[in-house]
Amino acid sequence: MVTTNKNILLLTVIFLSFSCSMKSSEELIKPRNTDEFGDFWYDGKAEVSSYELTQARYGELHEGKGVMIFVTEPFSRSSQTKADNPTKDDPNVLKMNFTRKFNTGIYPYSIMTSTFYPVATQEHAFKVSTSIQEWCGHVYMELDKKSDYEITVHSYFEGENNQEIQQDIVHLEDEIWTQIRLDPQELPVGEVEMIPSFAYIRLMHQDIKPYKCKTTLTESADTSAYSMVYSELGRVMTIKFETAFPHKIYSWIDSYESGFGDNKSMLTSSGKLDKSIRVDYWNKNALKDSIYRADLNLEH
Repeated sequence: MVTTNKNILLLTVIFLSFSCSMKSSEELIKPRNTDEFGDFWYDGKAEVSSYELTQARYGELHEGKGVMIFVTEPFSRSSQTKADNPTKDDPNVLKMNFTRKFNTGIYPYSIMTSTFYPVATQEHAFKVSTSIQEWCGHVYMELDKKSDYEITVHSYFEGENNQEIQQDIVHLEDEIWTQIRLDPQELPVGEVEMIPSFAYIRLMHQDIKPYKCKTTLTESADTSAYSMVYSELGRVMTIKFETAFPHKIYSWIDSYESGFGDNKSMLTSSGKLDKSIRVDYWNKNALKDSIYRADLNLEH
């Protein structure tokens, strides 16, 4: 009996020692300010912001409009979609829908990127998708975070259609926007491996892979800036945002070579905040609700 008790005690000590060496799920959770953060992001509304857009394409700059929508919602990891009937296993994400619309000559471009980033844990985005529509055709690209990144591409371009790609988990440029809104102190700083924005990759027909990226965070009392320098791509991307919570996105500049042949030159795409409102836009789909578009300086 004494031997049995000693064995039990020994096993208990071993178990406790092993348990203490493991991080619990609670320890992996990044706490958010329940008053300030919760009151803002869980008020049943989304933040919708319009931007004056200048977009490089075909070696020229085109004027247009950008819109960013940030909203929290439950996310189903099993289906990789918004959870319509959420359970305790469906984490909350901060979703960003980012649209850019501009015209190139006779025909229009429409670009949309959706990013689903976990609110509670310091992980990478669960999902990123980008679609591009213009009169020549359309393109769709999706990344799902599993044990690695599973990426699918569908395109009207020959040689780019029906791709299935696997990549190691690294930083994503498309998740930087949501990281800024959650906590800029969590942004990666220094030289990192980063997959550039899907919109850039598709517009410029670049390989879907991580690139070395030198990142810097410059803070001041009112406005901070986060820069990403891709030396291999000859591209510099900088986002300016409100230093204080809720870290609203003020502007961005994106410099790289655009165009073909003699028409190729270094150009800078940019976006500058125009108007911002908080609204439950999913309930504002009647004709009378078009007044909200006027509030955002968006065309009908």
